[in-house]
Amino acid sequence: MLKNLLVVLVAACVALPAMAAEEVRFWHAMNGALGQELEKLAAKFNDAQKEYRVVPAYKGSYDETLAAALAARKNGGAPHIVQVYEVGTADVMANGAVRPLWQVMADAGQPLEAKYVPAVAGYFSDANGRLLALPFNTSTPVLYYNKDAFKAAKLDPASPPKTWYEMPAVLGALRESGKECAFTTAWQSWVLLENMSAWHNQEFATHANGMAGAQARLAFNSRLMVRWISMLSSWNKSGYFTYSGRRDEAEARFAAGECAILTSSSASYAELKKHAKFDFGVAQLPYYDDFAGAPQNTLIGGAGLWVMAGQPSTRGAAKFLAFLAKPEVQAEWHQATGYVPLTTAAYELTRKQGFYAAHPGHEIAVRQLLLKNPTRDSKGIRLPAFVKIRGIIDEELEAVWASKKTPMDALNTAVARGNQVLDRAK
Repeated sequence: MLKNLLVVLVAACVALPAMAAEEVRFWHAMNGALGQELEKLAAKFNDAQKEYRVVPAYKGSYDETLAAALAARKNGGAPHIVQVYEVGTADVMANGAVRPLWQVMADAGQPLEAKYVPAVAGYFSDANGRLLALPFNTSTPVLYYNKDAFKAAKLDPASPPKTWYEMPAVLGALRESGKECAFTTAWQSWVLLENMSAWHNQEFATHANGMAGAQARLAFNSRLMVRWISMLSSWNKSGYFTYSGRRDEAEARFAAGECAILTSSSASYAELKKHAKFDFGVAQLPYYDDFAGAPQNTLIGGAGLWVMAGQPSTRGAAKFLAFLAKPEVQAEWHQATGYVPLTTAAYELTRKQGFYAAHPGHEIAVRQLLLKNPTRDSKGIRLPAFVKIRGIIDEELEAVWASKKTPMDALNTAVARGNQVLDRAK
């Protein structure tokens, strides 16, 4: 009798299914090669433990991903983690759709004690320095230049221009050598206005660029910006500067050899390397050396990972985000994608591994971000409806490039129109 009972119990135990891992839904906006690298990180986390299983899901563009997450929160089935680009930060915080990361990590007993790169973490932190989201795919503007074109123009390919005052002589030599497009830029609002303001420690908007309160007003029609856009306008008229479009159209022109100098995202390095049929270099973003406080630090672009509110449990999300913040994971992500590392430990690990010696262009962006501790005016920009404001800036700058408006008129109008957007967003 006892023997038969034991047989039954053993059979019952064998028949019980293994406890399923708790699912962690992660919605993101990364496809192609970047999406594949993200899938590798999720797979590595899943293989390292059996309690949770991260399920990444590509949901389209940043706008589409955020819209899908917010809709799912209302209708059910929202993800645990959603990737939100930096200009959507104020909007996602305003409607209570997310929980602060520091609180999620504290509740789960998952400390994030690493030393973060200040200019990276600062944007995603509250007034007390606590992380609201985990910075994930972040980059900053740098200067790319065609070394072959420099040689053809009898310029030293080892000495790219360090200041904007050095640039005209370089652009003139490139034009004389036959380059019709000497200098162009991608993402003009982000590079030419937002980052130029921070790089010179100048106010883009009041109330610490919106990070210290919802009463922020745009203020980039400053002495610096009038000087800067006026200089670009004169270069545009003389053929030194060529406008290529609002997004990354300039990158394709640079990679094709049409344009000799490009300012764009540091994260574009790998893609440019893949398509360019010439030797190119990466240099620090130039600055005005007669402007007090310059250079300060550049701003980040990209996205952070936010934990959605209303989930029964966020312990799995916390464990996965703690995994992503590990130095070895950050170093792997940085080296594979070109995005800047989240922590100084990841930066130092990458340096010790000899990656920068073999790929010096990747270190330029990190050095710009680490140059100085961020100030009120260089920590970041957090404004509601920022996508609309960027669209207004694009329109007004395009009027300058078309010689339809003066730089001062365009900047004043951009500020006035942008402030109307801020008023409606309150």
